[in-house]
Amino acid sequence: MAHVSDLIATDIEQYLKAHEHKSLLRFITCGSVDDGKSTLIGRLLYESKMLFEDQLAAVEADSKKFGTQGDAIDFALLVDGLAAEREQGITIDVAYRFFSTDKRKFIVADTPGHEQYTRNMVTGASTADVAILMVDARKGILTQTRRHSYLVSLLGIRHIVVAINKMDLVDYAEKVFRDIVEDYSAFAAQIGLDNVTFIPLSAFRGDNITTPSSAMPWYHGTTLMGYLETVEVDDARMQRAPFRLPVQWVNRPNLDFRGFAGQVASGVIRPGDRIRVQPSGRESTVARIVTHGGDLAQAVAGQSITLTLADEIDISRGDLISTVEAPAEVADQFETTIVWMHDEPLLAGRPYLLKIGAKTVTATITDIKYQVNVNTLEHVAAKTLELNAIGVCNLSLDRPIAFDAYQANRDTGGFILIDRLSNNTVGAGLLHFALRRAHNIHLQHVDVDKAARSAQKHQKSCVLWFTGLSGAGKSSIANLVEKKLHALGHHTYLLDGDNVRHGLNKDLGFTDADRVENIRRVAEVAKLMVDAGLIVLTAFISPFKSERRMARALVEEGEFVEIHVDTPLEVAESRDPKGLYRKARRGELKNFTGIDSPYEAPESPEIRLDTANRTVEEVVDEVLSDLLQRGILGSKV
Repeated sequence: MAHVSDLIATDIEQYLKAHEHKSLLRFITCGSVDDGKSTLIGRLLYESKMLFEDQLAAVEADSKKFGTQGDAIDFALLVDGLAAEREQGITIDVAYRFFSTDKRKFIVADTPGHEQYTRNMVTGASTADVAILMVDARKGILTQTRRHSYLVSLLGIRHIVVAINKMDLVDYAEKVFRDIVEDYSAFAAQIGLDNVTFIPLSAFRGDNITTPSSAMPWYHGTTLMGYLETVEVDDARMQRAPFRLPVQWVNRPNLDFRGFAGQVASGVIRPGDRIRVQPSGRESTVARIVTHGGDLAQAVAGQSITLTLADEIDISRGDLISTVEAPAEVADQFETTIVWMHDEPLLAGRPYLLKIGAKTVTATITDIKYQVNVNTLEHVAAKTLELNAIGVCNLSLDRPIAFDAYQANRDTGGFILIDRLSNNTVGAGLLHFALRRAHNIHLQHVDVDKAARSAQKHQKSCVLWFTGLSGAGKSSIANLVEKKLHALGHHTYLLDGDNVRHGLNKDLGFTDADRVENIRRVAEVAKLMVDAGLIVLTAFISPFKSERRMARALVEEGEFVEIHVDTPLEVAESRDPKGLYRKARRGELKNFTGIDSPYEAPESPEIRLDTANRTVEEVVDEVLSDLLQRGILGSKV
């Protein structure tokens, strides 16, 4: 590797010490396709002399092989590591690279320019202090330029460089530069970007990268490297913010030590400071700040530490430690912005896992207020969010969390959404504020509880959840089960799919989003009926595993009996009591389960009923026998 500092050759220990204490800047490059993002990063690596000789030889050989820049070095090949990227000449995934100068260390994320890879760009931007927005001088401000600018603004990146690239291809014309500056400045004002620096450059030729370009004497501003070496790092700003320590680990190596470990997200902490643990609200005093290198007199944003406290209080992984003077907020309902990052759409009412810091809770999108058209900034009505869509949504959690608004603190205001079944990350979100209803609505204590109501009826309340294809026999079986339970003196209620859609759910259709909301409402009603001490039966197709799991989670363990009426599609279709399959086959009935909408069969139901070759009476007797064995029916059978 070519030298970075003379100290490497003369005093390696002094060099390593100096390197250790350099500040770290994280930045991204973004913009439209083929604006030169990867070439710019390759040029920065080359100019900072962070390439080994064999790397340089390899990229020279690859440049000749792919021939994208004639006989010159194609610096983009230093970054576009995927074969598919090299073949197409584009960036698909986020590529991270590290380099340093005598003044600072850098981590750069090269993000894709294509619209379909917007989620990758969001991933790269989530930890960045600076965004370099590439603009091709020949093309000016494009749709994707505006899209990425909006995302940068949304994600709270405070420092923006508009790098007007390929100036060599427009003869270094000052007017081209000034026109783009004027055009972009007007758009930046619309989206609230007020800290923008414009630099004309040629990444390919090295103009204004590390040294001022003699080809553009009319430009008197900073070079790109000069800017990156001097711009304020976000960690410095966060040291001035209120103290926040998300607890990642409770450190208990022996009986005499109990500490709470994590990375300081913001602020400063010292021994003797009063702290508050959230969401519990318990308070104590910092006794020690412990690190691998010994105790500290103070800790600041970015440091990984372990706090010990003067009092024995309950603190768990995922809790947030704040100062008493400036605590975080606590709530369980929020307005948020969500960037959807999965091929399957976001559906309001469907439960997801929400991870904020080290804390994971169950979250439900209660309302999609609108989707943002990032090209025009219009607010568009939406029932779902598709891949790469951005929407403002109301969000409800199953328990309160401590948080800050994302604009104040990205670490304590940003979250991800995780699919409960696949465990895939499906969305990224920003908390705006707690909804007022979260502060106004509280659970009211009642003296007569579920146990008392069930005891009065001499039964164990529960949900008998019948699921299966249309025509499987759910309603017939559930109806006869209820009839026999009623004859035995049990207190029951049957929620049937068609009947509920005549009243409670008459406003819902049969899209995936409406089906999710249909089951969510039914599950909430069933929960109330279980609390009333009833045996409640539901007969719904309920095609999605996620919603059936949500319904199960609403009641206590042992109170949910999933009954899969397992009838093959051809048998159910041959019955077709309502003529629905025939309509679906003719294309007259859209989103029909089993035809053009999926049915996700239960994997481990409590009861599985094969109705293909059995009578309704036979399967009902099987259900009653199983309920007796589970202790639900007791002595009344």
